[in-house]
Amino acid sequence: MKYFFKVFSIALICFLLAIGAGVYTYSKIYVPSEEEPGDLGEDNKGEDEENKGKDEEPKDPLQKAIASSNRVNFLLMGMEGPRSDTMIFASYDSKAKKVDMISIPRDTYYYTKGYDNADLRKINAVYGRSKAEGSKKAVEEILGQVPVHHYITIDYKGVEKIVESIGGVEVNVPFHMDYYDPTDKPPLRIDIPKGQRVLNGEQSVKFLRFRHNNDRTVGYPDGDLGRIKAQQQFMKSAIKKSLSLKLVNVVRTGFDYIKTDIKLSEALGYTAGVIGFDMDDISMTTLPGLPEDRTYNKVKSSYFIHDSEKIRELMMEIYNVQEETTVENKTND
Repeated sequence: MKYFFKVFSIALICFLLAIGAGVYTYSKIYVPSEEEPGDLGEDNKGEDEENKGKDEEPKDPLQKAIASSNRVNFLLMGMEGPRSDTMIFASYDSKAKKVDMISIPRDTYYYTKGYDNADLRKINAVYGRSKAEGSKKAVEEILGQVPVHHYITIDYKGVEKIVESIGGVEVNVPFHMDYYDPTDKPPLRIDIPKGQRVLNGEQSVKFLRFRHNNDRTVGYPDGDLGRIKAQQQFMKSAIKKSLSLKLVNVVRTGFDYIKTDIKLSEALGYTAGVIGFDMDDISMTTLPGLPEDRTYNKVKSSYFIHDSEKIRELMMEIYNVQEETTVENKTND
């Protein structure tokens, strides 16, 4: 448990300040391949738990590295009702004192048997039917069976409170964010001028939610992926400021608004360990995806199709292991 709070504090702060609801569709349209990339049915639950108990040594080089690694992995989720509209995989290497974060687009295609509607084939819908454990398993599958040890969820109010507790976050607003939705409860009004500015809690949530204005003439050209880049810019600024503050107060503020399988007493016991953590030790990226643009079943819905090969390369890099190539195998024959 010595390193858990280091991971928890950094990941929690990054995540609390990166909630981006993404409720409005503006991103590119992706289509699932004929082969469903995931199936998280209830029928598989018992089998998964049974397989976890097996003590066989893995043959795959990535799984070998995972088995011998001291990394602790987190799934960080920002909730908008029953959906996890922001998902971040955060991995902490206690030996190298490094954090690797991967933003997972909310529209990532993930099929669960029995949930055939277009909107239910997105990874952000998994939480509504399988809660945190189901979301963890979905992410594990997409990442190539990389384990997710812990989860953290938070809502909008928690984001506001955390930002207020650190005195706001400085960001570069790329364009005038102007949007109004009278159907939201309460009605949503976003009006953030372009330029360098320090955002308070309420403004931060609106900054992170924004995709485009009402007539779609202003917004991120790459939709949800653009919103993720804005989140990452926000996170870097927030982390830099947070690490210079007394994190006990920050964590205490956020803890009232989160759900996690980490106990507050355990987390607060290691606050001092985060002080001095360098920004250079934190890397951020986005889940690799396939460049495809189509509609699914004639329904206007957006999907992000993950690239399994590039994801494996990324996880091999994170776990510092090289793939065994065919040439090397032939040489050893």
